[in-house]
Amino acid sequence: MKTPTATDIIIFGALGDLSLRKLIPSLYDLEKDNLLPEGSRIICLARQRMKNADYLNKAHQNLEVHVEPERFEAQTLNRLSDRISYIELDFLNAEHYPKLAKALEDKPHQQRIFYYATAAEFFGSISEQLNTHQCITKDCRVVLEKPLGFDRESSTAINFQVAQHFNEAQIYRIDHYLGKETVQNLLALRFANPIFGTQWSESSISHVEITIAECVGIEGRWSYFDKAGQMRDMVQNHLLQLLSLVAMDPPDDLSADSIRDQKVKLLKQLKPITQEMQKHTVVCGQYASGNNDVELLPGYNNEEGAEGNSQTETYVAIRAEISNWRWAGVPFYLRAGKRLARKKTQITVHFKQQPHFIFDPEQRHLASNKLVLSLQPNEGVSLQVQTKSPGINNDIQIQPTVLDLNFNKEFKGIRTPHAYERLLLEIIKGNQYLFVRRDEIEHAWTWCDNIMQHWQSPEHVLHKYPAGSWGPSEAEFIIRKDGRQWSLED
Repeated sequence: MKTPTATDIIIFGALGDLSLRKLIPSLYDLEKDNLLPEGSRIICLARQRMKNADYLNKAHQNLEVHVEPERFEAQTLNRLSDRISYIELDFLNAEHYPKLAKALEDKPHQQRIFYYATAAEFFGSISEQLNTHQCITKDCRVVLEKPLGFDRESSTAINFQVAQHFNEAQIYRIDHYLGKETVQNLLALRFANPIFGTQWSESSISHVEITIAECVGIEGRWSYFDKAGQMRDMVQNHLLQLLSLVAMDPPDDLSADSIRDQKVKLLKQLKPITQEMQKHTVVCGQYASGNNDVELLPGYNNEEGAEGNSQTETYVAIRAEISNWRWAGVPFYLRAGKRLARKKTQITVHFKQQPHFIFDPEQRHLASNKLVLSLQPNEGVSLQVQTKSPGINNDIQIQPTVLDLNFNKEFKGIRTPHAYERLLLEIIKGNQYLFVRRDEIEHAWTWCDNIMQHWQSPEHVLHKYPAGSWGPSEAEFIIRKDGRQWSLED
C-alpha cells in the first residue's frame, strides 16, 4: 500500500441515487477531514446534458440533506466544488469517450479510479471503451457496485468482461457493509481477545443469528427489485459477507488475500440446501398492506411502479449449516426483509449454558451468554452476562446484565465514518481487504443459486406478511423447532 497521491475519481452514473446520496457526500467528508490528496479531481459522468454549474447545484442540494448539519460548511463545499467537473457521456456511445480521454490527458500522471455506479450490465462495455480510448493505466483502479449479476453465470460473465481490461489487483468490488465500524470491530473482537477467540467454535457456541431488517419498502425501485428479490439483493452479498466474517477461521495476518482466502474457504463449506431440506430450513415472504403505528403501508404489489401480481420475495429466512470441525452442529439463522417492524442489522452469537447449573432451576433459561454486534441504526457491541440480583436476601437470584459498548457514547469526540467514506479512502490508498474477491462472489452465488433453482417448483410457497410486522409467522418455525426464538422479538 503506497502513500496516496493525487487521484482522478471518475464516477459513471453521477446523477444516480448512489452517487448523489452516498458517493458525493462521502467525498465531502473526506475533503472536510483533509483526506483527499492534493490535486485530486472528481470527474462526474452521466447521460443527461447539463452544465457544470447545474450539476454542482444539484450536488449541493443533496449535500445539504445527506451531510451531518454540524459538518456542513461553505469552506469545505467550495474546496470540493473546485475539484468537481461534469461531462455528458452516454456509456454505450463510443463517440462520447474522447471527451473523457481529453479531460484525463490534462493530468496524465494522476492515479485514476473508475467508479462504476451504474447497472452491472454496462460494466463490460464501459471497460472496453475505456481501453479503446486509452484511458486505462497500469496502476488505475476500477470499483464495481453490487449486485454483480443475477446468478453465478451472469456474475462470471460480468467479471470476465471487466477482467479483459483490468487485473484482479485493480478491481474493487464494493459491499458497503464491509465498511461499517462494527464489521471491522468483529475482527478485533475475535482475534485480539482470547476470551472470545478461544471460545469461538461449536464447543462453546450454540447458535448464531444474523438479521438485516428494514422498515422501508422498495423506495421507488420496484422495477429493479422485482427482477432481483431479497435473495439476490441482500442475502447473496450482505448476509453472506457477515456470515463469512463471523464464521471464518483466523487469517494469517490482516492482508487482503489472507482474509479473503478464509472467507472463500468458509463459503465453500456452507452446506447445500436441497429442495427437500427447504421445507424445514427456508421461508420466503412478501409484504402485504399493514401499518407501523404511524401510517398505513401499501403491500408490495401496490407500491409505486408495481406491475401486476408479482411473486418476488421481499423476505427470506434460512437455517444454514457449515460443514467443518469448528461449526459442526451449530445452526446459523439468517434473515433479511423489507417493511419489517423496525430497522435493525444485528449479529447475535449465543453461547452454550454451563453443563451443571447450581442456581434456582427455574432460572436456568437465563443462564446463557450472548454477544450482540449492532450495525444499524446504531453501531455497537454488547455482551449479556448473568449477575446476582442486588439485595440482602440470602438466596442468590441471577439476572441478565448487559455490558454495553455504544461507539457514539464511548468514543465521544471521535466521529464514526460512514461506510462509503471509509471504502473510498481505502480505494485511494490501494488497500483491498474491505473488498470482495471474484471467487468469493462466485461461491456465494453457487450456494444461493442452489436454493433459488427450486423456487419454480409448485411446492414453493410465498408467505404473505403484514407490512410493519416481523415477517411471515412461518419463519418462526425455522428457529422454534430447535427450541429457540429470534432475538429482536423476545
